[in-house]
Amino acid sequence: MRWSGQAIEAERDDALPGLETNSGLVRSVTTPEFAGVTFHEVLAKSALNRVPAADGSGTYGWTINPYRGCSHACVYCFARPTHTYLEFDGGADFDQQIVVKTNVADVLRRELRRPTWDRHPVALGTNTDPYQRAEGRYRLMPGVIRALAESGTPFSILTKGTLLRRDLPLLVEAARSVPVDLAMSIAVYDDELQQQVEPGTPTTAARLATVRAIRDAGLECSVFLMPVLPFITDTRAHLDEAIGRAAAAGASSVMYSALHLRPGVKPWWSAWLQRTRPDLVARYRSMYLDNTYAPADYRRWLAERVRPILTAHGLGLGRVDPTTGSMGFSDRQAHLVPDRATAAGITNGYRVPVSLDEQSRPTSSPLKRADPGFDRRGAAAATVGNGTGPTLF
Repeated sequence: MRWSGQAIEAERDDALPGLETNSGLVRSVTTPEFAGVTFHEVLAKSALNRVPAADGSGTYGWTINPYRGCSHACVYCFARPTHTYLEFDGGADFDQQIVVKTNVADVLRRELRRPTWDRHPVALGTNTDPYQRAEGRYRLMPGVIRALAESGTPFSILTKGTLLRRDLPLLVEAARSVPVDLAMSIAVYDDELQQQVEPGTPTTAARLATVRAIRDAGLECSVFLMPVLPFITDTRAHLDEAIGRAAAAGASSVMYSALHLRPGVKPWWSAWLQRTRPDLVARYRSMYLDNTYAPADYRRWLAERVRPILTAHGLGLGRVDPTTGSMGFSDRQAHLVPDRATAAGITNGYRVPVSLDEQSRPTSSPLKRADPGFDRRGAAAATVGNGTGPTLF
């Protein structure tokens, strides 16, 4: 595979937008192994991202994103607008132009050695997936896991990537010294639909097998049933199958919420809807034309539907950190970081309730909290058609 011999010179027209003469860009790589995908290898200046809380309390959390862009290609992904910062679009470019922070583990170690580092819990997977396919080549996560564990820093990982199983021995070892919370994101339990809306992800069965492997290794693992797609995956049959299969796989808890569509995501979702489910276009327009979140009455209806299914399968809701969108640490671990354990929050751009009844208070995306320019860029991205189809709402 052509991973070497493709260095970019000091100035090239095909260099990463905005970094044509930036020494931080090492090279851009293409290979038949990842057809259609370009990896832009960069030297990051920082690894830890400080994320202020949405409630104005002055608290904050920390995240790490080894990659920007994501080959999982989820049509609904809330992080798509972030790619416009690099002068890419939030559609095909987000799926195919992947920025790789090749030195992220080394930079992280330096940051964790600072006297000011307070060992605050760190979240991975709240923006783009750290176990997307590129991780099989770049192997950034083992260094990240070791750095966090050796520094005594608690961490959580949210992923759709079954490659996490490769690192289970490292995670088990890390959990002996720091709190480690893991979650697998599994939103769709219909194989054909899953490949339509998440074409770059492992199968649902493979992800459930990963949940089982995590539990068999002695670690907790939550399942994120989000987003629930209105009129598509919100049937009682689909929800019962989803929660039942999660329970059978050994899931520690389930978190769920309805689809939400930020301005920069609406064009891509609406184009997919027009191509595959034109019968639902009018319904989605009525729900999301002037809204980012599903209407409150729909969220209440969804809560009433989910509650008895969760009860029937013996599962409860997990806890989520309100600043980073990561999992809240479990009770067995909370004593290690008592002032960090939290009860509710936001994850992957979707509101997660404290209880099933708390479905009516939409809040901002973690991206908005982390990046003051997000709204401006998101609004700009919403105007981009790029040949993907009409913006329907």
